[in-house]
Amino acid sequence: MIFVTVGTQLAFDRMVGAVDRWVNAKDTQIIAQVGPTEVRFSNIKYKSFLEQEQLDHIMKNTELVVAHAGMGSILSSLSLGKPIIIMPRKASLGEHRNEHQMATAKRFQNRPGVYVAWDEQQLVELLNRWSISRFDNVDEISNTASTEFIANLKQLIGNTQ
Repeated sequence: MIFVTVGTQLAFDRMVGAVDRWVNAKDTQIIAQVGPTEVRFSNIKYKSFLEQEQLDHIMKNTELVVAHAGMGSILSSLSLGKPIIIMPRKASLGEHRNEHQMATAKRFQNRPGVYVAWDEQQLVELLNRWSISRFDNVDEISNTASTEFIANLKQLIGNTQ
């Protein structure tokens, strides 16, 4: 199963539409959280928003996450050891306020388990690669700060008061 998410604030019809077209001839289950959109997709199961319990269940059971280049989606996937394909929204196409998702994608493009699709064609290519030979799960990242980081932060705060 593939889980597609655009986050909760904005739709990302360009990305979801590419996945919807790709899966048309495939035997792959796709569940998507598509945000506030008027577009109707014909080949995937989708909802505008998922409750946290549903989201947690889907994330735990998915084989692959496809998402916008949002930090919440990236960190959630990596904390569960799930490979993720990210496709950044482009402000130049009116998909966001600025190009911060492009910067996020550049920052994560060499991290194991994170695959960047810069456009719909690359997204389809990555999905095809995944369908032929599944991406390996990745080492989980911690969803809490290390004790060393917390100690250093406490020391820094203590030195500034």
